[in-house]
Amino acid sequence: MLRRIFTVGGYTLLSRLTGFARDIMLAAILGAGPMADAFLVALRLPNAFRAIFAEGAFNTAFVPAYAHVHGERGEASAKLFADRIFTLLFISQVVLLIVAWLFMPQAISILAPGFSDDPTQRQLAIELTRITFPYLLLITLVTLYGGMLNVMHRFASAAAAPIFLNLAMMATLALAAFFPSAGHAAAWGVLISGFLQYFLLAADTARHGGLPKFAPLKLDDDVRGFFRTIGPATLGSMGTQVAVFADTVIATFLPAGALAALYYAERLYQLPIGVIGIAIGTVLLPEMSRRLTSSDHAGAMASQRRAFELTLLFSVPFIAAFLTVPDIIMRAMFARGAFTKADAAAAGATLAAYAVGLIPFVLIRSAVSTFYARKDTATPVKASLIGLAVNVLLKIALVGGLAQVGLALATAIGAWVNLLLVIGFAVRAKYLEFDRAFRLSLLKFATAGVLLAAVFWLTGRFAPLLLAGIATFRDELTLGLLMVVGTGVYGAAVWLLFGRRWVTSLVR
Repeated sequence: MLRRIFTVGGYTLLSRLTGFARDIMLAAILGAGPMADAFLVALRLPNAFRAIFAEGAFNTAFVPAYAHVHGERGEASAKLFADRIFTLLFISQVVLLIVAWLFMPQAISILAPGFSDDPTQRQLAIELTRITFPYLLLITLVTLYGGMLNVMHRFASAAAAPIFLNLAMMATLALAAFFPSAGHAAAWGVLISGFLQYFLLAADTARHGGLPKFAPLKLDDDVRGFFRTIGPATLGSMGTQVAVFADTVIATFLPAGALAALYYAERLYQLPIGVIGIAIGTVLLPEMSRRLTSSDHAGAMASQRRAFELTLLFSVPFIAAFLTVPDIIMRAMFARGAFTKADAAAAGATLAAYAVGLIPFVLIRSAVSTFYARKDTATPVKASLIGLAVNVLLKIALVGGLAQVGLALATAIGAWVNLLLVIGFAVRAKYLEFDRAFRLSLLKFATAGVLLAAVFWLTGRFAPLLLAGIATFRDELTLGLLMVVGTGVYGAAVWLLFGRRWVTSLVR
């Protein structure tokens, strides 16, 4: 399992690194003004639907069902099941695309009501979203192909596909002079990347079992079971995305730049979520589904505990850094061109608020796997909806005094509510046990995190004295120093607290 996690995590890390290069270009060219806010709305709308229906609900329902059919009745039955799901998926996405194109002005009025005071910005958001929305159809098919490949233990192409989004946007941004605006260039980059990702996954799927094709619609037991699962899963996925929509709606009423601060802070805290949380969760779900199909309940529980420990091992440094030196990180990453140091300070404060919830952000995918592997998508929905209610209520309460920082803090608190409820439900159902060894591991991770946070804070305060004679790239050098010192301190702390035997056991 570890090798597959590193495959997904490695490609996801490459995707995030190229994503940072893309965001550096985006920040330098678009800045944090009205055009940037219009493009970010155009990017967020198809991405929100993708997170709900594609990577969220669809993957959750499809992967265990496809794994079960493949394991119980063989490849032919699994292929027929995939054909029928593909047909339903394609038809539903085409209908959604047509409706979105026709009613895009109304959608923007709902999603970004604050743009109504600026007709030019509103019209730009409508134009850009019409360009980006077909990306949803393509990426939904990519998700289907990726789910089929994951069941076959082939994770590389699905993990690598998002790299094309970054490369395509960088290419179109570099050619922005040939587009009506830089926002148009970025929007066309999103759409082009959808085609590139589709062709990559389609080619890999064709090489390993054949592409799904259109099939007569028939609601057999497998398809009905899929729909019974995807309904609650959609509600669960909607919880997070409704919160994202709420952020977007509220932020359009805040001063220009609030959406950009949320976006760039989100991009950074999404790094550990994607590289660690989603990578481990992606591998864990088919792993647990396979073990539970063969009645290996103890093995499934052990896999989940190992996933928790791996997630925390790699996440603690991010939590410590985002809480103690977010301003340095933001200045080093994005403060150039049209993106000022004041913009970086606003985004840094937002990042620190998000970091309060980074543990539940990275753990939730692995936590819910114990339910999804058993085809129980209803229980996580209860936790998700309660967390969503807390999240939205806190957004309303905190935005007045804290602006976009309040929105981020509400998201973090809602994530904690969600995770604690999921874990509570799992323990009550005896799907998860916190034995003494695991509780001791949590205490050691907390100790290592506090020590690392103190080192980051001290290094960040004394670095300006060490680099006083350097006029350029001071923030970048400070960030490099933090990474070197942090790596050494955290590595030593883990080795001393856990010991060589624990590290070796975890890898095995």
